[in-house]
Amino acid sequence: MHKNHINLGFLVGSPQSTVARTTYEKLKHDIIFGKLKPGSKLKLETLKDDYAASVSTLRETLNRLASDGFVSAEEQRGFFVTPISTEDLGEIANLRILLECHALTERRMQNGDETDLETWKHHDWQFHLSLIRACNSNNLLELHATLFGKYLRYQMLILTYRGEVARQEHKALFDAALARDSVNATQMLKDHINNGVKHTLEHM
Repeated sequence: MHKNHINLGFLVGSPQSTVARTTYEKLKHDIIFGKLKPGSKLKLETLKDDYAASVSTLRETLNRLASDGFVSAEEQRGFFVTPISTEDLGEIANLRILLECHALTERRMQNGDETDLETWKHHDWQFHLSLIRACNSNNLLELHATLFGKYLRYQMLILTYRGEVARQEHKALFDAALARDSVNATQMLKDHINNGVKHTLEHM
């Protein structure tokens, strides 16, 4: 089931025990990349076999994913993969803009193929992280990791790769960041994220 699993440690927050951390990472990975479909029920007995984890570990993990917004916990009904919506995508994109633009304007700002979408998105995440890594705020980076994971789920489920256009936007944004041009970099970042949302809605 996890043959093509890539390490999503860059989207995992605080340290946990090895089993709990691995279970969290795998479940989050499968939710983000659509292996666990939006709205589907997460049955503990089934997950126990699929993820080689105890019921108590799974319950703890699902509660954590619920607090992150990837899972919904309903009393008397159990756990479900959080549904997706155009409204939620818009809100997540706006929060990304808010966080990343704020980080870009910090004084210490510095930088750090569609055939394989998971690898592509890993590098995309690393690019955006490099833009804001020097913001000198661990809280902002931790919040951004959770938020980017939510945005990434939409990209994996309904976005299509924008190809050369996205590459050119990344190049221009990278050049502006290296030049410490936070004004233009901020506008480019807003346009880059909003263009991704627009592209998504046009292809849903």
